[in-house]
Amino acid sequence: MKTQIKGRNFTVTSALREYAEDKIEHVHRLLQQRKIDEVTRVELELKVEKNPSIPEPCIAEATVFTRGPVIRAREASVDMYAAIDLMTDKLVRRVKKYHDRIHGRTRHGRERVAVPALAPDLEPVAAAAAVSDELIGEPEHAGDNGRIVKSKQFALKPMSVHEATLQMELVGHDFFVFTNAESNRTNVVYRRKDGHYGHIEPAED
Repeated sequence: MKTQIKGRNFTVTSALREYAEDKIEHVHRLLQQRKIDEVTRVELELKVEKNPSIPEPCIAEATVFTRGPVIRAREASVDMYAAIDLMTDKLVRRVKKYHDRIHGRTRHGRERVAVPALAPDLEPVAAAAAVSDELIGEPEHAGDNGRIVKSKQFALKPMSVHEATLQMELVGHDFFVFTNAESNRTNVVYRRKDGHYGHIEPAED
């Protein structure tokens, strides 16, 4: 397993690097114990925000790449060691939750069917509005001057809707874009306010 640690706005000391590596190794051992896909590399970014108005300026963000899913966690604190601890705890929770879901177990150890609860089918326009309401809310200041300030490109991996919801949980996002392996079309799953999931797919031509 290759671990890459980089600092932004500050220098990562050898003591801090060793502490972070020990925490990442703990997550790695947990993945091995749970027999989850082999870890190929880990990217850890430690950042200190310079804005004095930010109450928790120390940020630790880790991305764990496996031969299967990608697991991500980000946490902030007033102290970098504490931020690393919080980030590690979040990674551990996500690994355990992923393991329980793929093995179909509840918190009490009872067997259950590991199928995500999807929202009822929605018309395309209504579905888009639902995502907007669930994830964005009303803008406070943009008004009519809102603009695209960031653009990303990424490969869409073919997977099932179930796999997409699992991956969304592992990276901690509110939505996830993927290629539906069954239809070979671009789909979106998203987390609803009621705790269930929504699924958007294009209408047939």
